[in-house]
Amino acid sequence: MTAVESTDVLVVGSGFGGAVAAYHLAAGGAGVVLLERGPWLADEEFEHDFRLGSSYTRIFDFVIGDGLSVLGGNCVGGGSVVYFAAMPRAPGFAFERRGSLRRRMWPADVSRDTLDPWYDRVAEALPVTTQDWDEVPYAGGLWAAACARAGHTANPVPVAVDTGTCVNCNWMIAGCRFGAKRSLLANYLPAALAHGARIRPLHEVQHLSRNDDGGYRVHYTVVDGDDYRVHTDGGSIDAKIVVLAAGAAATPVILRRSERALGRMPHAVGRYLSGNGERLNTAVVDEDRARDLLGLSRDGGRAYAANQIGRGPAVANWDRLDASLPEYSRFSLEQLYFPPGLGTILAQAPGPAGPEWFGPAKKEMLRRWQSWLTVFTMSEDDNEGVFGEPPATGNAVRISQQMLGRGTLRYHPTANTLRGWAESDAAVRAIAERDGLATVLPWTGELVGAYTVHPLASCRIGDDPATSALDGRHELRGHPGIFVTDGSAVPAALTVNPAMTIAALAERAMPGLVESARRRGVPVTYGAPGPAGETAARRATAPLAAHLARDPRSVPGARRR
Repeated sequence: MTAVESTDVLVVGSGFGGAVAAYHLAAGGAGVVLLERGPWLADEEFEHDFRLGSSYTRIFDFVIGDGLSVLGGNCVGGGSVVYFAAMPRAPGFAFERRGSLRRRMWPADVSRDTLDPWYDRVAEALPVTTQDWDEVPYAGGLWAAACARAGHTANPVPVAVDTGTCVNCNWMIAGCRFGAKRSLLANYLPAALAHGARIRPLHEVQHLSRNDDGGYRVHYTVVDGDDYRVHTDGGSIDAKIVVLAAGAAATPVILRRSERALGRMPHAVGRYLSGNGERLNTAVVDEDRARDLLGLSRDGGRAYAANQIGRGPAVANWDRLDASLPEYSRFSLEQLYFPPGLGTILAQAPGPAGPEWFGPAKKEMLRRWQSWLTVFTMSEDDNEGVFGEPPATGNAVRISQQMLGRGTLRYHPTANTLRGWAESDAAVRAIAERDGLATVLPWTGELVGAYTVHPLASCRIGDDPATSALDGRHELRGHPGIFVTDGSAVPAALTVNPAMTIAALAERAMPGLVESARRRGVPVTYGAPGPAGETAARRATAPLAAHLARDPRSVPGARRR
């Protein structure tokens, strides 16, 4: 074991919540160490290959739970390296959700209006842009045309992608080797490094303990770079402030494992996890009908047959993001892409007795894989996820050399959640199957359960101590100096991709976090520009930051809609 080190701030995880915190604290003068469980890869190391040991298996974490499996990033840059770079803002009604609690889940001072200036900061830093229709690739164009023909609208999705650099390889889920995706490797993290932050990959945090001076000791193990089941070393680092951003499937596990040393955790730690209401439908497109009904054509006489070309998601249908609709009936339908290996697993051809994993129907479907159109639903669930007792180490029991683990998460969807999924499935069929354009094959959880790529809410912010683990400043209740800034802090499903909201909430948390660090003896200030020196959005948030540093409930206009 190595000797105990010390730093002002210890950040766990390098996704949006960790990278934003590491940058602002380092830029403000604090000593920052960031520990990341996964490897650190450069652009040229991202491979277009599914073999074991390729970047594809090294940078993912796939945890199988009881009723829900979670797919996330496992590398420096976290989810931003493996996400599809879709960055919409959450609709206003998402912040007013009541869910099964039957009362507003979000803190009273957080609304779409009060979060918009922080959204602007993220959009400027990455940057985030809205695609033009002439930049939308084949799959997005097909989905837009199908929506229009069925009487629905379609919208290009805001993305953190340099579309001029993108080569439309459609491997961005495995990391972008062309530098087109604006992951955190291109902005917040290099800026944090420039200000002196230290990033240590393959360091998995196991638990926290409290020091006599009121600070914390963070205990970690070093993970073997080839076999994640093997831990080669370990150590501890003392810090005055700890920022947990290991992801909604790992942060609550670390905190639950820390109870023996820290004392009782808030009731909401490891409860109320949301899968963002996610659902998949695979539409197998009839090429002749696509040509005749939609007027589409490609070189070589093909109408579509382009599932592997482009980037995803590029186009979404947002007609059901309507505040006047009842809760659980609101959802977005987003064209998506999975590479053939993963898509083959996800695609199921239902027969009379259920999904057919083998046989003629499945073989015919796979033969036509280039004609697939995957439609991704993000709806409203009931926060059904609950974590069991933590495993001995990590967030799951590793059952393969890389990527795969079995966790203690239990998720059994309520009637509300199931109703939302059924309504979204029907909406996909109404659009894609109109006049025989495609055959829709919905995801079924009968064999492997539900899934999510956007877990949320397992350590959520809120005003009610009985149902939220964090206060409005993202500080862990009963444990001053511990903050959570990842997706686990988001109180409920958002009906859209959550990365933009996670990053905006992290930006919003920084003034209060910096002030807390100052009170604990850290020589740090708040007020840095964006990672590349951007200042326009900073000027807009300056008056908000001053209030948040004192008391988030004093923000002007907190409940405007």
